[in-house]
Amino acid sequence: MKLNLALAQIDTQLGGVQANLEKHLDYVKQAKGADLLIFPELSLTGYLLQDLVPTVVARPRADDAVFKPLLQASKDIDLIVGFTEEDNRHRFFNSSAYLSGGEVLHVHRKVYLPTYGLFDEGRFWAWGDSVRAFDTRFGRVGMLICEDFWHASPPYLLWLDGADLLYFISASPGRGINGEDSLESARWVEHVCQAYASLFTSFVAQTGRTGFEDGIHYWGGALAFDPSGELLAKGPHYQEALTQVELDLNELHRTRARLPLLRDERTALTHRELTRIINKDIGGGDGRD
Repeated sequence: MKLNLALAQIDTQLGGVQANLEKHLDYVKQAKGADLLIFPELSLTGYLLQDLVPTVVARPRADDAVFKPLLQASKDIDLIVGFTEEDNRHRFFNSSAYLSGGEVLHVHRKVYLPTYGLFDEGRFWAWGDSVRAFDTRFGRVGMLICEDFWHASPPYLLWLDGADLLYFISASPGRGINGEDSLESARWVEHVCQAYASLFTSFVAQTGRTGFEDGIHYWGGALAFDPSGELLAKGPHYQEALTQVELDLNELHRTRARLPLLRDERTALTHRELTRIINKDIGGGDGRD
């Protein structure tokens, strides 16, 4: 089985939901022949929202003005979009939604909100509290948002929950020069994605936003790795682009027959040792669990 994947690294307008929506629909038209089109973190709203967060919310359902045309478009091509979600108790989440066949298959709420350095997400969004894989017409999938995949546990949990395709979306500022004008932040994202593909013998694809926002430059970039950790596609930096790549899903069988890491994973041992670590007296936690 083949999956034709399209990775859209776009520049977004801060707070300009309608303009961003129109760009999404334009990229749907451009992604001819693709089965799935993936957009970056907060692709419908822009990233540095701060006090704008309550003004740009959307709810992933058919009667929402933002999601209605996206759900209609998803009848022809599956979509992953980033948005600010409001729940019934008026909490706001940095979320991503997987749309397919006119339906919302899954919503992931960002679990790790960076609040250090130039990041201040914990002031404006609530923490997500679940990491779940879900079924699509191309197999079982897991989605994570930026900081989520800098922590080892979320992709590991998705792997154990049956995800064979891991999709990461981000809004990553350009930081650090690492020789030959190569960004340190881009290098680390590539290394982390390749490591997860290799360790979990799974497909990994990532796409990030590009452009400037409030003086911060986002480097964009898109990546796709096969279950052996081989690079399949790489998008350019510093510009909008649509990167398309064909994934041969039979590679899952071939790689895991050769390298049975999933077969040999000792989940009961992991559960037992995590329980021991959590239950022992470590002087308190951070209060988030």
